[in-house]
Amino acid sequence: MKVNWLEHILGQNWTITPAGGSTGEAYYAQNEGKRLFLKRNSSPFLAVLSAEGIVPKLVWTKRLENGDVITAQEWLEGRELNTEEMKHPRVAALLSKIHHSTELLDMLMRLGKHPLTPDEILQDIKENQKVLDHVDSRLEIHQAIKYLEKNVNRAHHDQHVVCHCDTNHNNWLLSSDNQLYLIDWDNAMVADPALDLGMLLFTYIPKENWNSWMNQYGGIESDHLMERMKWYAVSQSLSFIQWHMMRGEYNEAEIRIQKLGNMMSHHNILP
Repeated sequence: MKVNWLEHILGQNWTITPAGGSTGEAYYAQNEGKRLFLKRNSSPFLAVLSAEGIVPKLVWTKRLENGDVITAQEWLEGRELNTEEMKHPRVAALLSKIHHSTELLDMLMRLGKHPLTPDEILQDIKENQKVLDHVDSRLEIHQAIKYLEKNVNRAHHDQHVVCHCDTNHNNWLLSSDNQLYLIDWDNAMVADPALDLGMLLFTYIPKENWNSWMNQYGGIESDHLMERMKWYAVSQSLSFIQWHMMRGEYNEAEIRIQKLGNMMSHHNILP
């Protein structure tokens, strides 16, 4: 969408700047103290997230003549969490609220999301394996795929919740009035909560703190949960590597490969 479409909606007195992000469809708009975050074709799911206080407040929604939908949210002063702050009990509490929300789950199911299975994730990774052609000789990649294949049946679980699917620290927004939000829900799925938990714990929480973190989350650490978290942490790592490779972001892919290798080594994840 061109900025002039936004000028048509808002009027010409607004200063509009791109907000970045993977889609290039988000903008900041400002006019005499009024500040909005605008996005094209956000999911209807955004309204429920706003009502639950998980994302900044949804101000309005407008449908254009071509069918595109523009959403406007509060543009808040704030910052992303740093890696150390991911250990804070508020992170565990907010993720728990999301995973235990029947309203979020019902809405996402009504939007046609079916529970994502480990088999589907593995199939998607293998179908996209060609993008790893010039790195798949790397031991980390080879071992990770073998591990997923060998343990896919052990990753199955019949409890499904709304998963954000990218609990990276830069998606956690702490506003200037000390409110915590989890933003960027474009890839949300109905899935095993271990999908979100695995990447977060393996990336940010020292192993000796997992039990206390899970108590703050409201769950119980178990052998089966551990196996599922391992599986999803590895599968998400591979998916992110593939995503960066497809975008030609080879430096980012290399960083992810190194992190994957470190995680597998540190936690003794072997095929």
